[in-house]
Amino acid sequence: MKNKHIKIGREFKPFIIAEMSGNHNQSLERALQIVEAAAKSGADALKIQTYTADTMTLDIENPDFQIDDEKNLWNGHNLYQLYQQAYTPWKWHKPIFDRARELGMIAFSTPFDETAVDFLEELDVPLYKVASFENNDIPLIKKIAATGKPMIISTGMASVAELDEAVRAAKEEGCNDLILLKCTSTYPATAENTNISTIPHMRELFNVQVGLSDHTMGTGVAVASVALGATVIEKHFTLSRADGGVDSAFSMEPDEMATLVAETERAWQAMGHVTYGVTEAEKESLKFRRSVYVSEDIKAGDQLTTDNIRVIRPGYGLAPKHYNRLLGMKVSQDIAAGTPVSWELLN
Repeated sequence: MKNKHIKIGREFKPFIIAEMSGNHNQSLERALQIVEAAAKSGADALKIQTYTADTMTLDIENPDFQIDDEKNLWNGHNLYQLYQQAYTPWKWHKPIFDRARELGMIAFSTPFDETAVDFLEELDVPLYKVASFENNDIPLIKKIAATGKPMIISTGMASVAELDEAVRAAKEEGCNDLILLKCTSTYPATAENTNISTIPHMRELFNVQVGLSDHTMGTGVAVASVALGATVIEKHFTLSRADGGVDSAFSMEPDEMATLVAETERAWQAMGHVTYGVTEAEKESLKFRRSVYVSEDIKAGDQLTTDNIRVIRPGYGLAPKHYNRLLGMKVSQDIAAGTPVSWELLN
């Protein structure tokens, strides 16, 4: 990524985004506590969402605007009422962003319409996120791309053709830093339905950075995604799931976020590069390999036998592959038990 303040790429540790969403429960004080907890947990960025109920949907009592799915976390909600409950008041954005920056985090948002982009530009956000349900909103993607800021797009539900259209629109409109996030748009998601093998495929297909927007519980899926090349991990974040809230059921708590930060960095460090043989760190361990040693005192002229030499640790003698060749050979001098066998001891 070209923005020098945003370090995202395979040469950097995973970029961890704590998504507040509606977990502030309509309290600015709680929102700021979430910011502080995210910073303390080690997250790199704090993300919110910029919309109002009116920019998201219509205030209509109509089956089309009602969530009617027993498997859905928000089953029974009217869309307008749900967004009224979940939205982050726009007047809160600046204090939230200011607090995040004070604590060393990058603060940004997901705009859901063009007015939200204009508002966020006034706050000079450093990058933008497009939600998975909006990745087919090409006018919105073009509006964001025209800012010249980096853009992250969640890919949930999008076909390859739809993603190609979104990527082309972003690039054609001037977005030079684009990141796609593999995303399963179920809340919460299951590991079985996450299909993170798509990550390297998506990276090769679109030649962009790829990460994971993760709605599963725990850290396992995120850690595995880093091993597949994910450079960004986004997780919903709350102070406590027990406090409730629109997204609390699939959000991470502070101690879990701290674990995620640590374990994804370990996964990234472990990737390294293809290597065989002794690494620099392993050189001291060579002595613990097996080798051929004299196991009983031997007189000059005696033969080596299965009784007086053995393959044991440590590794200062001849390699075990020479053992059978050594049997029957005569020694040129007296040798005490515990001596590593070398060719210099033999006739």
